[in-house]
Amino acid sequence: MKTPNRDLLVLVKDEYMNEQAIENEIEQLNELLYVVESIENFCLAHEILDLNRFKVYELPFKVREVIQQSELKPFQFIFNKN
Repeated sequence: MKTPNRDLLVLVKDEYMNEQAIENEIEQLNELLYVVESIENFCLAHEILDLNRFKVYELPFKVREVIQQSELKPFQFIFNKN
């Protein structure tokens, strides 16, 4: 797995954590974020509101189709389902 280049701020309660424990914590966070930030999860958590056709696209493959375009058409909006 490719390690993403990101800055993480990790606050720990235990001031006696050694360097290896902190590195392990950061590695686990990176693995978790890699899964959570995938395109499949993004498509499951969002929907497309198309005011041109007065439709809401909720299916993941339709959401993926729209977001992979170079730019959204006018009056197409990406909404988070939360």
